Amino acid sequence: MVKAAKPAILLRNAGKEQPSLDFESCLWSAGLRLVAGVDEVGIGPLAGPVVAAAVVFAPAIEIAGVRDSKLLGAQARAQLFGEIIGRAVAVGVGSADPEEIDRRNVYQAALAASARAVRELGLVPQHLLVDGRAIPGLAVEQTALVGGDRRCFTIAAASIVAKVLRDRLMEGYERALPGYGFARHKGYGTPEHLAALRRLGPSPLHRYSYAPVQAVARWRR
Repeated sequence: MVKAAKPAILLRNAGKEQPSLDFESCLWSAGLRLVAGVDEVGIGPLAGPVVAAAVVFAPAIEIAGVRDSKLLGAQARAQLFGEIIGRAVAVGVGSADPEEIDRRNVYQAALAASARAVRELGLVPQHLLVDGRAIPGLAVEQTALVGGDRRCFTIAAASIVAKVLRDRLMEGYERALPGYGFARHKGYGTPEHLAALRRLGPSPLHRYSYAPVQAVARWRR
């Protein structure tokens, strides 16, 4: 079992904004065919879930334009989402709702969502490439990559899947909870969102452990 990417690979990928398959190729060449990239979105917003995705590709996959979802516009993400879903060997998705985020803290909730995404793959991966931090509670070798969504192709693909699905959820919440503007700001603390929060008060979708939501909740008592 391969433990982690070699230091030379880590250095070669430093600072890249166009992710490569260097990490995956290292593992594929060692005989590990089921390599999953894992990433999550939604740490920063004041409302809504954290959503994580895990993606497995066949070796030597090529999809032009895949990169960190934060560097892509909505239209490009949507197009790439379709290509990723259509060409992946497996895709798993997990989430953590606002109640869990408040109870556990957002970082622990994000790790739990990532573990759920891996378990939803429908197969047992042989290695995980994870953005940022290793995921506890999984009996799978992992390589945790700081800035992995900018450096590693499969992690970047997972970031696109997670971002598109979370955005779609927030657009649905706009219909269920009108007035907050969730379809536009996706729960992030924009001036529009903060003004709506003060005007309407926190909704069941808000994270009460976050300071701006706490402040409004106290003020409205």
